Parts: sequence; C-alpha cells; structure tokens
Amino acid sequence: MEKPLDASFAITNKSVLKIAVPMTLAYLTTPMLGVVDTAVVGQFGDAALLGGLAAGALVFDVVFTTFNFLRSGTTGLVAQAMGRRDAVEEQAVFWRAFAIAVTAGLVLAVLAPLFVALGERFLGVEERVAVAMREYVLIRMLGAPLSLINYAVLGYVLGRGEGGLGLILQLVLNGANIVLSVLLGLGLGWGVAGVAWGTVAGECLVAVVGLAILHARFRAGPGLPREQLLDRAAFLTMLSLNRDIMIRSFSLLAAFALFTRQGASMGTLTLAANAVLMNFFMVGSFFLDGFATAAEQLAGRAVGARDAATFRKAVRLSTTWGFGMAALVSAVFLVFGPHFIDFITTAEAVREIAATYLPWAALTAVSGVLAFQMDGVFIGATWSRDMRNMMLASLAGFVLASYALKPLGNHGLWAALHIFLIVRGLSLLMRLRQRLRLAL
Repeated sequence: MEKPLDASFAITNKSVLKIAVPMTLAYLTTPMLGVVDTAVVGQFGDAALLGGLAAGALVFDVVFTTFNFLRSGTTGLVAQAMGRRDAVEEQAVFWRAFAIAVTAGLVLAVLAPLFVALGERFLGVEERVAVAMREYVLIRMLGAPLSLINYAVLGYVLGRGEGGLGLILQLVLNGANIVLSVLLGLGLGWGVAGVAWGTVAGECLVAVVGLAILHARFRAGPGLPREQLLDRAAFLTMLSLNRDIMIRSFSLLAAFALFTRQGASMGTLTLAANAVLMNFFMVGSFFLDGFATAAEQLAGRAVGARDAATFRKAVRLSTTWGFGMAALVSAVFLVFGPHFIDFITTAEAVREIAATYLPWAALTAVSGVLAFQMDGVFIGATWSRDMRNMMLASLAGFVLASYALKPLGNHGLWAALHIFLIVRGLSLLMRLRQRLRLAL
C-alpha cells in the first residue's frame, strides 16, 4: 500500500534542479583539468612529453572508471537510508565505502608498475613517451587511496541530495588541481611530474576538507554502534552492488572501444573524424549526468521510504527535465557543431568528414538520455543486477548491429551506437515497470 509522504520529502521541479544544476556545473569543470595539464606540458615543446601525459591519463582513467562504483553505489545506499530516516545507517554506509576505498586504493598503488607495463604493451608507445607515461602513472597512483576516498565522500554528499556541497567539493578539487599543476609543472619546471604531483596534492586537500566536514557532522549526530558498522550482510550487499556497477562500467568501456576499433578499420581520416565527434557525446553526457544524479538520490530516497507514488514522480520529473536538456543540447550541437569541429581540428579533410556525420553525433544526447536516466534510477534503487544484465544485453546488441550495418560504413557504425543507447534505455524502462510491481 502506498503511504502518504511527509511534506519535507515532496518531489518537485525545484528538488530535481537543486541536485541537477550544481552537479552539471561540477561535471563541466572536469574537462578543464585535461586542457590545463596539456597546456602546461605543451609549454616544454616536447611531443614525447605530451604523448606520455596523454597515455598516462588514459591508463589512469581506465583504471579509475572501474572504481566509480564507490561514488554511485554509496549514493544509492545513503539515499535509501535517508528515505528510511536512518541517520546511523547513513554513517555506516559511508564508513564501509571508506574502508573499501582505502583498501582498494592501497592495492592500486602497489600494482602501479603492473598498470604501467600493461599500458606500455597495449599502447605500443616509443621509449621517450613510455618514460613520461611511467612517471605520470606511478605518481598519480600514489594518490589512489585519496581519489577513492573522494569518490566515497561525494557519494555520501549526493546521497543526501546536497548538490551545492558536491559542487563546492568538485570546484575545490578541480581548482586546486589546476593551480598546483601550473605551479609545480610550469612554475617549478617539473613538467609531467609536476602535473601528476599537483593532482595528487589536490586530491589530498579535498579528502581532508571532505572528511573534516563529515566528521563534524557525524560527531553531532547519533553514535554508530560497532556491530552495525561491521555488519557482514551490509558489507556483502555493498560489495555485490559495487561488483555489478563495475561490470556495467567495463561493458560501457568495451562498447566505446569497439566503436573506436571499427572506426579505425575505415581509415585514419574516419578515425580522426569520429574522435572529434565523440566530443559531442562526452560534452552532452556532462549535462545529462546532472539529471541522472538527481534521479539517483530522489529515486533511492523514495525506495528507502517505500513510497511508490513518490518514486514514480521522481522518475517522471527527473526524466522530463533530462529529455528537455537533451533536446536543447542536440539543437545547440546541430546549429553550432560546424564551428565546434573547426575549433577542435584544423585538418580540412577531417573537418569535411566530421561535418558529414555531425547529425549522428549531435543527436546522441536525445537517443541516450533515457539510458542515463534509467541508470540513475536503478543505481539509486540499488537494482544493480538488472542494470548489469541490461547493459550486457545492450552490448551484445551493439556488437550485432555494428557488424550487420557494416556495409553502410561510418553511417552504419553511428547508427549502431544509437541502437546501443536506445536499447539500454528501453530495456531498463521495461524492467522498471516489472520492478515497481514487485518492490514497492
């Protein structure tokens, strides 16, 4: 039976935007780091250093994309505890995530040489590039525990629906990274090492700030019994949730890797054009992620409160805003896309090919918005097994579509990507209807 919701937990357009807007701004600041780091290293006029930075950042990003579950998984569990009005369990969820973050971070730091070796072998870079990449990765991995702790802190903050605090933490993180990378990399002349140490120092600063805020909050709240913190069933639930989200992330990476590989088989110019156009998808995703984050918190909180009516309203409002944002983003890309392409590359041949396929890239926001929103809903509800299974099914569909449409060339490849995004969204939507009948 659906129970009435307390007025303090009413789902409104304002409650959606309160989370979505600040987190969209936070996500949009992230690409600035890569731009500044590249500009800093670029001042040394050595292509090998730039190549090493790019290769090292790729290795680091692949590894840490895998551990993004610490952010999203924590958000869903904290939101549900908040929905149950269980402040003690909110604390317990964070400290369990903290324990996983520290343990996993230390393991990653120890295994850093292995990641370097795998990166060198996979990328096949020349020796001078490999040296710069090795230096960057080994330094960045020293800060792995701090990076993962920050994932857990942000997950807790977003689980509480505190988008403004999340924005502040991300601005401090990105701002400190930029300032310190410029100071150490360029000011002191440390180059790639300076950029890496600047990022580690920024992660350390935000970890200290975030933990200080949460410590003060927890100290003022109810005590956390040791037995609840160490509850075996709760730890296993978190690990199971994190495992499923990890598999989902791997599958997503596999789809984009296959997209890149298929594009490469069509020639260097097509590969380059697709790389330019994927920036449209990435920028669009930053806007869509904000509303997906709102769906995580609001849907998760409604599940915790076991309030089906509010859950439906959270899904409906966040998704409506998501579609509105997607339409706006796609329209902007269609109108201003040619200028964006010209800004990214000066190669005329690449510009011409990219302009041909621009509509496909510009419309990925519209075809992908439901997938983003459903991911947010399922993460918030901690229905991770369904999300994992639908992702694997969608990946299989993408593989089949990419080969079936191969005779259409790059048009077929982009069509397969749209099919992948649409199938992800629709399959989760259909599963959502079944879940609602059973879970709430």
